[in-house]
Amino acid sequence: MVTGGVKIASTTSLQKLSLLLVAVSSFLIPFMGSSLSIALPLIQNDLAVDILVLGWIPTAFTLANAALVLPFGRLADIHGRKKIFTYGITIYTIASFLAVFSSTGLMLIFFSFLQGVGCAMIFATGVALLISIFPQKHRGEVLGIYLTAVYVGLFLGPLLGGFLAHNLGWESIFLANVPIGLFLLSLILTSFRGEWKSADGEKFDRIGTIIYIFSLSVLMYGISTLNEVLGKTFLIIGFVSLILFLIIERRSSSPIIPLNIFKNRITSFSGVALFLVTVSTSAMWTLISLYLQELRGLDPLTTAIILAVQPLAVAVLSPLVGRMVDTNNNKIVNIVGAIICTAGLVILSFLDGKSSLVQLILGLLMVGIGMGLFTTPTNRNFLQSISSKYYGVGSATMSTMVFIGQTVSLGVLLSILTKYMGTVQLLPPTYPFFIEGLQFSFLIFAVTCAIGVVVSLIIREKMKTQA
Repeated sequence: MVTGGVKIASTTSLQKLSLLLVAVSSFLIPFMGSSLSIALPLIQNDLAVDILVLGWIPTAFTLANAALVLPFGRLADIHGRKKIFTYGITIYTIASFLAVFSSTGLMLIFFSFLQGVGCAMIFATGVALLISIFPQKHRGEVLGIYLTAVYVGLFLGPLLGGFLAHNLGWESIFLANVPIGLFLLSLILTSFRGEWKSADGEKFDRIGTIIYIFSLSVLMYGISTLNEVLGKTFLIIGFVSLILFLIIERRSSSPIIPLNIFKNRITSFSGVALFLVTVSTSAMWTLISLYLQELRGLDPLTTAIILAVQPLAVAVLSPLVGRMVDTNNNKIVNIVGAIICTAGLVILSFLDGKSSLVQLILGLLMVGIGMGLFTTPTNRNFLQSISSKYYGVGSATMSTMVFIGQTVSLGVLLSILTKYMGTVQLLPPTYPFFIEGLQFSFLIFAVTCAIGVVVSLIIREKMKTQA
């Protein structure tokens, strides 16, 4: 552990406290996201928003994460991981409170974006804190516990969020974050001593950061509006700006992302695999929530119980898989996971208005089992292949892959739905078009996940050559 550049021993109590803080904060974010998916139909009716504005409420959250988590990871390496982590909890808590008072869809999009800013700070530093404090021999297990917290949030989000939304309105979902955020801040301020940084005194690349945020934001907006001429224009501008960013980073003496970490093929291919599987699974919640509540007429709580099948499977499997890869360094479990996940998405691509709920639950369960087997070893492969100097930016890069994947997933979904439905509210006359969009979306996601299987196979071969 490093405090102000001085190494001191990590104590058991510090390890437990850091795991508690990171786990609870990592629970909050997916809890909010999965709860919000359940509440979207209620928000649509209450604020009278169309399908495009409705889709931008969760998209703004993931866009903020995707654009900002990497710069915050670099800032954390320079100024301190605990400091950025604390700022993240503070901003997230304030934004959650203010979102309660939203009276229009645009206001809710803004506060959702502000929540994403806080979330970017949390996810840029949470895993970096854990791998800074815990020894290498326990990292698989710790990452498994961390992922369990994430998926317990996804599991309880629909259940508790569905209950809150059904009985107290969608505003209560945002308000529920506030006391937990205040609890975390009290622990940090009273008990979490020390600071962890690895690039103290180094410069922060402001120009590169501005270009990165601009390029990623424009790129993601272009993906979400791909059916429009303006969307295609934004997509091209985003790609050109991203190429410019990479050129600047290669020449920078203090880049926000050291490109040399990707010279290790295990690092680069693990990031790609994580991105592809995230794209394949992230929009599933929004899609199935609308399907169950609007087309099948189920209430939010019943919808939540069905949706909870997938994260529950991941939450149960993650710590077990983490301990297994720590002990055996199994190189095939992530490949099996990606294959099972692909099969689950194929099953979901055959849903229609009269499909059995058993089919839906089976598809969700297979996606959950696949994610439980895939995520922990892939994350471990990524983090184990970078040096300790880059823990902050490495953790942030891994989170960036996830959040870009989530944004792309939602953007692809919005693009497909608006292609089939147009920018209208989801009402009975548009249900057949929604079903067509749903089936095509899951088919695209299944193909994307299958590509993730191929990339995972390449990772296995690279690990064999380095063994």
